[in-house]
Amino acid sequence: MTTGQGDPVEPMAGLECTAVSVAETLKRLLVGRKLASTQLGETLLPKRIALPVFASDALSSVAYAPDEILLTLSLAGLAGYAFDWPVAIAVAVVMLVVVLSYRQTVHAYPSGGGDYEVVGVNLGPKWGLVVASALFVDYILTVAVSVSSGVQNAKAVFPQIVGFEGITAAVLIVVLMGMNLRGVRESGRFFAIPTYGFMIAVIGMTAWGLTRIFVLGEPLSAPTAEYDIVGNDFYSSLSGFALVALLARSFSSGCAALTGVEAISNGVPAFKEPKSRNAATTLGLLGTIAIGMLGGIITLASLTGAKLVDETGGVVFTHEGEPVEGHTDTIMGQLAGTVFDNFYPGFLFVIAMTMIILFLAANTAFNGFPVLGSILARDGYMPRALHTRGDRLAYSNGIILLSVAACALVLVFNASVTALIQLYVVGVFVSFTLSQIGMLRHWTRHLAVETDPAARAHMVRSRAINAIGATCTGVVLVIVLAAKFLYGAYLTIVAMAIVFAIMSAIRRHYTKVADETALVASETRTLPSRVHAVILVFELNKPTIRALNFAKASRANSIEAVAVASDEEVVEKLRNDWEELNPGITLKVLASPYREVVNPFLTYVKSLRSGNPRDVIMVYLPELVVGHWWERLLHNQTGLLIKSRLAFVPGVMVTAVPYQLASSAYALERAVRSDETGAAWRRPGRGQVHTGARPDADE
Repeated sequence: MTTGQGDPVEPMAGLECTAVSVAETLKRLLVGRKLASTQLGETLLPKRIALPVFASDALSSVAYAPDEILLTLSLAGLAGYAFDWPVAIAVAVVMLVVVLSYRQTVHAYPSGGGDYEVVGVNLGPKWGLVVASALFVDYILTVAVSVSSGVQNAKAVFPQIVGFEGITAAVLIVVLMGMNLRGVRESGRFFAIPTYGFMIAVIGMTAWGLTRIFVLGEPLSAPTAEYDIVGNDFYSSLSGFALVALLARSFSSGCAALTGVEAISNGVPAFKEPKSRNAATTLGLLGTIAIGMLGGIITLASLTGAKLVDETGGVVFTHEGEPVEGHTDTIMGQLAGTVFDNFYPGFLFVIAMTMIILFLAANTAFNGFPVLGSILARDGYMPRALHTRGDRLAYSNGIILLSVAACALVLVFNASVTALIQLYVVGVFVSFTLSQIGMLRHWTRHLAVETDPAARAHMVRSRAINAIGATCTGVVLVIVLAAKFLYGAYLTIVAMAIVFAIMSAIRRHYTKVADETALVASETRTLPSRVHAVILVFELNKPTIRALNFAKASRANSIEAVAVASDEEVVEKLRNDWEELNPGITLKVLASPYREVVNPFLTYVKSLRSGNPRDVIMVYLPELVVGHWWERLLHNQTGLLIKSRLAFVPGVMVTAVPYQLASSAYALERAVRSDETGAAWRRPGRGQVHTGARPDADE
């Protein structure tokens, strides 16, 4: 076996690789073993796991959507609570329509593009990008709102986090990021237990509460049932514009329960076969369960007299005319304490499952955002790194990007649900509305060419569903914008515009680069007419000789070695050693009156360029390969500067000729240990290259 210089190399009887990188070990502990691309099928989800993975956001919304409805209605005082049922029914109807509409989408567009693909194909790329921008912002808000809501609920049990809500939420987001980096199926299995636990808790609480009221005849009364409410003067009249504004605000807040429905249309590729059918079934289950849970909570709240007040809007509880403070429990907390007043474990179970599901609701975004980012990266609207799957076949870069953005948001708003909820819902209803309009055009286009009566009947029925969906979501979008614009929704519009501009700029950049680098037929067979090789010499040693030999092997038209006279004594010694060794190549010494190395060398290389665009200058730089991070600070700094500067000079190519120091063996050991095959290589000796191929794990 020989090195690149032709010198014989004897395999060194070194130690077997035993040292393992601490970072790599931690990564494997947190993320798990690597999965090959051929194992992608193992990560696909059955319906029982897909439901908690993709529906946790929508299901968890029933834990805070009733709170938002009742908080807004409290602005009108106790009389405003008369509209809790109408508002809840309106939200449920819209959810039903949206679920039915998206069942059409997952059948028509099963590739995972969801709203972005539907709108892009049927309304044009620009409108598709509008939807993508809206979804990006909404996914980030989903994580921020869900985790912040969980933190606010957790304060009742862990008062130590008061004042540290933002930091606590950021830490929890990082934990969720780590769990999702393990892969969709792995995280789904973990999330399935608390999600199903939350369903059991809410349905069980509702069933037992209704049984106690209607079957056992027990008069259940919430802790706030005996209080009156002094509302905001503007809304207290409950007439004219004040009534319309109140109902619009409460309805728009309650529509937070619809967030997450679109995630299933983006996640169809993650389902097991038949993908579309399984996704549509999961959507149906999601709609049925979420509507039932929302209705159950509103019913119990009405029957037990549970109330909330929006203190930020100047609303307060009163009892016998005196203000009452300290009653800030959520509706879920009040109902759990009321229904299970004689069974404390039941109360704890409901509260615990509610807290956990609010934290884990962010998982819906962790599955939808990376897939959407991957598709946008494929289309050139996002960095291409987002299109790449990680060690566990999850879109790791998208998961990390979502986590960073959500952490920034909860830190800025200190995990305040009241502040974040005003930014919420706008983006998702933009995508809902445009998606349904896109589906209308989809069915119209297909009806124009379809002749089969049965197929046409199905398309007409589907188009009718999407028409109703477009109307409902469009009306809701207008209401949401009108009701929330001045309360923070304008920030969402601004964020969407910024994301849109960034993605458009990325696409323009990729398009420009593609045009500049496109192959031209006349250039594919054009070879350099003349190659001039230049070896930069710092000192006469083994790395320099290796670079000289590589330059000779390239058979350039001319070769010269160049040194820079930054130190006269060093250069004089170099001249003498060069003449004594006589390597067969002339050494040229460049003057450097200001003791520089980089600029004189760059000036000389540029002077070698001729007027012929086919001439090439090949610069060889000896480079030491080291094994420790601190060694990198001590070597190769001049070479890095030269490489970075020459990269901008046309007609110049740079080749780094590596020379492995003994310490590089440690880096090699870490690289080998990171390979799942676990095969061991022997350490190379000083200046040696590796002695052969690594043996396979099964040999």
